[in-house]
Amino acid sequence: MPYFVVIEEQGSAWDDKRSMQDQTGWDEHAVFMDALTDEHFVILGGPLKYSRHRAMLILDAPNEMMLRKRLAEDPWMRTGVLRTLEIYPWEVLLGKLT
Repeated sequence: MPYFVVIEEQGSAWDDKRSMQDQTGWDEHAVFMDALTDEHFVILGGPLKYSRHRAMLILDAPNEMMLRKRLAEDPWMRTGVLRTLEIYPWEVLLGKLT
């Protein structure tokens, strides 16, 4: 399967006064992301140091359409806490992700 790099960013429902773990729907988002990790759909992921909340994911997906469909099921995506900013197909030439 191809790998993808996905950059997600805070959406319109993000509350700047709250930490990431205090955002509305954090528990549901965390359970969803943990399940994707258990399925090996998410290989790596976490927040980036940036002035706005951004996160980077390394995903193992058959294609971008499937990737978008799966991420759209995230409770934070459905409620606007997060949005997908960028998606890049990624060819790994150095190291191993397995």
